Amino acid sequence: MLRCLTALLCSALLLTTLVRAQTDVTLLVAGDVTLGGHYQEYVDEQIRKKHAPDEAIRRGFEKVGKVTREADVFLVNLECPFTERGEIVFKNFNFRARPNLVDALTAGGVDVVSLANNHIMDYGSDGLDDTLSTLDETGIRHFGAGATLAGAREPVIVEVKGVRIAFLGYLFLGDQHPEPYEIFATDDQPGAAGHYDDVDRLQSMIEEDIQSAKERADHVIPFFHWGREGQADPMPYQVALAHAAIDAGASAVLGSHPHNLQGIEVYNGAPIAYSLGNFVFGGRWNPPDKRTALLELKLNKSEVTSTTVIPAYTDSFPKEPFQPYLVHGSDAAMLKKYLVQLSAAFPDTLGSLRRGGH
Repeated sequence: MLRCLTALLCSALLLTTLVRAQTDVTLLVAGDVTLGGHYQEYVDEQIRKKHAPDEAIRRGFEKVGKVTREADVFLVNLECPFTERGEIVFKNFNFRARPNLVDALTAGGVDVVSLANNHIMDYGSDGLDDTLSTLDETGIRHFGAGATLAGAREPVIVEVKGVRIAFLGYLFLGDQHPEPYEIFATDDQPGAAGHYDDVDRLQSMIEEDIQSAKERADHVIPFFHWGREGQADPMPYQVALAHAAIDAGASAVLGSHPHNLQGIEVYNGAPIAYSLGNFVFGGRWNPPDKRTALLELKLNKSEVTSTTVIPAYTDSFPKEPFQPYLVHGSDAAMLKKYLVQLSAAFPDTLGSLRRGGH
């Protein structure tokens, strides 16, 4: 009798494990992806050297594609419009990519992109319109920008294995940026969701949007474009907005813009990746800081069951620019040590990033 009960208990535990394995959704996230600028120059250079156009366009995700394509959902920040039209918006840097370069995203298995950043409006409303059309035609979901602020604030909801995940996107750069007002969406103007300089107004917006999205999804995950370029520590407003988002019901918080990694905090049990750095980044031929990472979240209908950092470098310039690759061994250990240092100031972080953790 005891053996039968033990066998039944083991079977039940095995069944529970199998069900959990079947229902966990793997969400993989990377940082800034810019397919315009020098990436497009590189593609054209490879084509002139007689490489097949399709092969040249898709090269950016070549070294990581096996991992990124296997994820149930692969999400990046798309930091350039797909367009050959539009009037250039006066600002420090402007990027755009020909619409056919979207094939780099499809080759890399990108499922969803955030458009809430300071480059999506580089070529005005025409550039945004062309981007939305290109992504829609390719089947890549998008969020964070739209024809009006209401549209830009609307979440995209992705359902996988019965788990519904709502993504929201916001742009906020505080008082230390040269970006023009016109890149932000308003009630009657296209642009990115967010706010130019009012953090309190933005926080109210975020709380409203998360609470609304929670009525339609199991998880809500905002992706912020924030912080200061080149700064390893998050600004106080980043921490405040991240905490407010989790307090409002977000399951995790994602971030980009500084073009380098920032630490990972765990707040009330939810992970916050303040900046995931660059990924396939055509903004510079040879970025000085090549350290980056993929963030893997596993989610079931009720919780984030695990969070894993996958260390990577952005490129191996000059031989292979704009081609991120995963690192192992001593390189991975050094990158992990760096993330441990970046995360040490937070009250809590991932177990793998605690000093002495594994």
